[in-house]
Amino acid sequence: MAALHAGKTNNEADQPSSPVLRFGPDKPLKLDAGTLLSPFQIAYQTYGTLNDARSNAILVCHALTGDQHVASTNPVTGKPGWWEVLIGPGKIIDTSRFFVICSNVIGGCLGSTGPASTNPATGKPYGLDLPVITIRDMVRAQQMLIDHFGIEKLFCVLGGSMGGMQVLEWASSYPERVFSALPIATGARHSSQNIAFHEVGRQAVMADPDWHGGKYFEHGKRPEKGLAVARMAAHITYLSEAALHRKFGRNLQDREALTFGFDADFQIESYLRHQGMTFVDRFDANSYLYMTRSMDYFDLAADHGGRLADAFAGTKTRFCLVSFTSDWLFPTEESRSIVHALNAAGASVSFVEIETDRGHDAFLLDEPELFAAINGFIGSAARARGLSA
Repeated sequence: MAALHAGKTNNEADQPSSPVLRFGPDKPLKLDAGTLLSPFQIAYQTYGTLNDARSNAILVCHALTGDQHVASTNPVTGKPGWWEVLIGPGKIIDTSRFFVICSNVIGGCLGSTGPASTNPATGKPYGLDLPVITIRDMVRAQQMLIDHFGIEKLFCVLGGSMGGMQVLEWASSYPERVFSALPIATGARHSSQNIAFHEVGRQAVMADPDWHGGKYFEHGKRPEKGLAVARMAAHITYLSEAALHRKFGRNLQDREALTFGFDADFQIESYLRHQGMTFVDRFDANSYLYMTRSMDYFDLAADHGGRLADAFAGTKTRFCLVSFTSDWLFPTEESRSIVHALNAAGASVSFVEIETDRGHDAFLLDEPELFAAINGFIGSAARARGLSA
């Protein structure tokens, strides 16, 4: 099954199951690394219908291991869209009312140009020959996609975690093009602790003998063990101690007593191993390196002389920030610092801290308070934008 998924994932890198927009040499993507990426492509999904005024478009930005299949079946795993609980006809983000766009980020592995994509100069996958990608690079590419649809101003940009970073970058780089912004469980920069966890994951991938300096496709290999360990370590940061205790405690896995060996004696061990194994079936190892690096490099204040408020100077965008009490990856104080900066910039901003023991991953789950906050903010913004219910 892993080999089958591996082939499917590799195919999706160049010929995705979703629509794809290709840019030739006349429209290169300028990268923060100081180079131009050309040609390049963006894979995306849309839901709903763009109105005549092109005023009802919502851009959803995905997290580190997400993709463009936000509300439709994933072609690799066959699973429902990662935010299908929130987006669809009659749901909180009602696709009978709004036109929803979600693209695979540049550097990803499901159709937008990334390290698994074929390098036209060599005919082989880019691997590490692809320049390092930043959050701003991702947003620049998304802006070109939005231009393709003839949308001058997005009604809303929203996303969680790395997606929330993209939302903040959109609101800072293109304030005139964002009517409302909803960054969830995110921060204006990556903390030292988060960088440290990412480095552990990258080293796990690169220490795998099957990584081959990033050229594993040429060797017919994939660094599955290293990537699985990286996913296991990262997944712990997405949860909370309370959630782990509630779900697993010290319960044993399919046995009555300890084995006095190194098999998965505990349920939590079996769970993490499963998370690692299923992840390698759907995600490219080099993309994991690129995605984590893009988050590490993100520092919105540093791009504005160290003053975060200056990143939002003069903005007319309406903001709502959401955090979770048990999220130790992006704790509430990270959101509060953004709120303070927005207040200093004179922006319209609301803030919701949701009490839950589900940790960082709460933004992906069926969380009624989150849905209520999103519903209230979207409804208020829609009235202000003149979008009929």
